[in-house]
Amino acid sequence: MNPKELPQNITRRHFFGECGVGVGKIALASLLADAALPQVAAADDKNPLAPKAPHFKPKAKRVIHLFMAGAPSQLDLFDYKPTLAQYEGKPIPPSVIMGQRYAFIRPDSACLGPRFKFAKHGQSGAEISEVLPHLAKVVDDICIIKSIKTDQFNHAPAQIFLNTGFSQPGRPSMGSWATYGLGAEAKDLPAFVVMSTGAGISGGAANWSSGFLPTHYSGVRFRNQGDPILDVTSPNGVDSRLQRDSLDLVSALNQKRLAVEKDPEIASRIASYEMAYRLQTSAPELMNLKSETKATLDMYGADPDKPSFARACILARRMIERGVRFVNIYHEGWDGHSDVAGNLRGNCGATDQACAALIQDLKQRGLLEDTLVIWGGEFGRTPMIESNPARGTSMGRDHHPQAYTMWMAGGGIKPGLTYGKTDDLGFNVVENLVHVHDVQATVLHLLGLDHERLTYRYAGRDFRLTDVHGRVVKDILA
Repeated sequence: MNPKELPQNITRRHFFGECGVGVGKIALASLLADAALPQVAAADDKNPLAPKAPHFKPKAKRVIHLFMAGAPSQLDLFDYKPTLAQYEGKPIPPSVIMGQRYAFIRPDSACLGPRFKFAKHGQSGAEISEVLPHLAKVVDDICIIKSIKTDQFNHAPAQIFLNTGFSQPGRPSMGSWATYGLGAEAKDLPAFVVMSTGAGISGGAANWSSGFLPTHYSGVRFRNQGDPILDVTSPNGVDSRLQRDSLDLVSALNQKRLAVEKDPEIASRIASYEMAYRLQTSAPELMNLKSETKATLDMYGADPDKPSFARACILARRMIERGVRFVNIYHEGWDGHSDVAGNLRGNCGATDQACAALIQDLKQRGLLEDTLVIWGGEFGRTPMIESNPARGTSMGRDHHPQAYTMWMAGGGIKPGLTYGKTDDLGFNVVENLVHVHDVQATVLHLLGLDHERLTYRYAGRDFRLTDVHGRVVKDILA
């Protein structure tokens, strides 16, 4: 008996494809052909990550996303509100809150004024908090957007929403969409790399998953210590020749199965094995910062041998120099429910110098012009105070989805611009609202991709990163 005819090996695909029943073939063609087309195309391609042409000429070739997970307080870093200081200790007016729900505080909680001094910097005159002294030096190179709004007010859904355009796991992330639309330029490194330097990520791997896209578009997480990827080093007794012969045999078997199944996951597996083989040489060289000058390490404030946000930023620059398309750096720990001032001092102390150094480093190397840098969290913090003895919190701020701040730099973004405005208490956006879907649409636009045309057919309909929303924020484009 042919092994394919064994009961355990018979699937619906075999039935429709090989049973010879014309009705089945007609049904399959009419119901599933459109859904299968992009997957078959990917599976037939010898290199599913081969570079692809953008929809139009891009301004950015690559993205470094500095994700401040936990949500920094915009009111203490970027969005200075003297009126909020005057209201400190007084309940926020009912006309402002409009029945809004919060995670851990009553809507009528007392206001909490800015915890730090602000000053204007650069020729642009942008106001920056005193706990961001390094960013203040490059303020004319960044665009500060004070009018971001999200639909989610808890960490995991909001993080996943910002990254995938949907609040639940299962959708492709921005890095996955970018790689799907443009392919990869790096031959010896993944197209989409993820690093984490904080205390964990609420949304987990759903933030960089490829969702329903083939898995070769997923982000590859690099570790902070030791081998960047587990098992990238060959075990004792396995030399390069033996490993190459083994991979060639596995690849040949997978190629035969791919020809039968037309399953894109088999193509993903082949590509993953080959990438893992190349990473054995490229990854150790990438992670070794000994070739960086002392001046560069000092500029970032990085110890080449110790994990840190600064070290991750240097690695991100090294990755994009080697053709990596999309880099996510997650720095978890900004969730300032208690002692928001102390939280900000600690996190700004760990990240501010490196963020500014990344801008300077990219600029002096001629990379900032076509590298988009994004900084921000999943939502903002409330103008009201969070103090709850039962929970052990005091002088903190709760989650606030209605208005928060992000900044961008390079890659076609207008430098030295402060965009958007919130009301006098920093509660609602009153000028130039930018929804999370608008952020996503703008990122894709800068990469040369039309967010309405970049689609993937799954479960009977065409999906996109921005779902059925989103607009390009043209006012912030250079």
